[in-house]
Amino acid sequence: MRSPSFLSRRPPPMLLLLLSPWPLWAQSSTAATFSGTPATPDCPEACECAPGGLVNCSGRALPAVPADLSRRVRALLRDHNRVRALPPGAFVGAGTLLRLDLRENGLRWVHARAFWSLGALQRLDLSDSQLEALAPRTFSPLRALRSLSPAGNRLARLEPAALGALPLLRALSLQDNELPALAPGLLARLPALHALHLRGNPWTCGCALRPLCSWLRRHPRPAPETQTLLCVLPGRQTLSPLTAFPDAAFSHCPQPLAPRDLAVVYVLGPISFLASLAACLALGSVLTACLTHRPQPPGETAGLWPWEPRRLCSGLSGPWLFSNLPPSPALLHSPCTRQQATQTEIFVTFL
Repeated sequence: MRSPSFLSRRPPPMLLLLLSPWPLWAQSSTAATFSGTPATPDCPEACECAPGGLVNCSGRALPAVPADLSRRVRALLRDHNRVRALPPGAFVGAGTLLRLDLRENGLRWVHARAFWSLGALQRLDLSDSQLEALAPRTFSPLRALRSLSPAGNRLARLEPAALGALPLLRALSLQDNELPALAPGLLARLPALHALHLRGNPWTCGCALRPLCSWLRRHPRPAPETQTLLCVLPGRQTLSPLTAFPDAAFSHCPQPLAPRDLAVVYVLGPISFLASLAACLALGSVLTACLTHRPQPPGETAGLWPWEPRRLCSGLSGPWLFSNLPPSPALLHSPCTRQQATQTEIFVTFL
C-alpha cells in the first residue's frame, strides 16, 4: 500500500528550522559568531575565534590590543606579538574576560588603569617582556585574579601598592627578575597565596628578606625548588639558601611598626606639635605682658620697646648713652656718678 504523497515528501529546510527547538538554533548562531572567520563583528581582525569565547591572536606581530572587544570573549591570547604599552582602558568592553595572555610582547609600560573593567579576570600572564616597574594600583581592580605572572621581566622592586589586595590570588610567579628582596607587607595582602615562584632573582641576605623567609617557613617548598633559592651575603661571595635563616637570625633587625603603633604616631604627632606651639605662644604672651607693665626705675625713660631703657650720664669722659635711640632733651645734661652708670650699663645688658 502506497503512503500518501505528503508523507513521502521531504519538508523544506525553512520549515525544519522553524520547527526545531529554540536553544538549538540559538546555539548554532552563537557558534557561528565565534568561528574562524576574522571579519565578523565579534571576532577582531587578524585573529581566530572559536566557540566558547576564545580569541586567538598569537604570533601575528600585532602592535596593540584589539579595540572594542565583545563581552562574549572569555579568553584572549595575545602572546608573541609587539604590544609595547597598555594605555588606560585597554580592555574596555571585555568585562567577562577570564584569561589574558600577553607574554613575549616586549611590554615596557602598563598604565595604572589599563586593567580597569576586568573584574572577572582570573589568569593574567605578563611574562617574558621588558617591564621595569609597575605603577600603584595596577592590579587592584582584578579582585577575582587567581594566577599572576610578571616573570622574566626587569622588575627591581615590587611595591605592595602595585598588587593591591588580591584575596583570591593563589599563584604568583616572580622568577627571572631583578628583585633583591620583597617589600614589607607585600605577601601579607595575599592571604590565599600558595604557589610562589622566586628562582632567578639576585636575592640579598639581610633584614629585608625577613618577611619572605618567614613566609617560606610557613609554606614549605619542594626540595629541588628550595635548593635554587639562594641569597648573597653583602661583601662576600658566599651563597646561602633562604630557608636556612631562622627567625632568630633576624633578631638584630629593627621591628616594623604595627598598624596600631603607626596609628598612635600619626595621631599623637600632630597633636603634640600643636600643643607645643600653643604653649610657646602663651609663654611669649605672658612675658610680653609682664615686661610691658613693669615699673621703670628712676632716671630711666622708655625706649622704643619696654625692655630698652636708656640713661645719659655726663660729667665723666663725655655723654654715656646706653641705648641706640637719641637721648631725651631733659636728660641731656643730667649728671650721674660712675657707679650709677655702671649699674645702668649692667641693667641694660641684662635686659
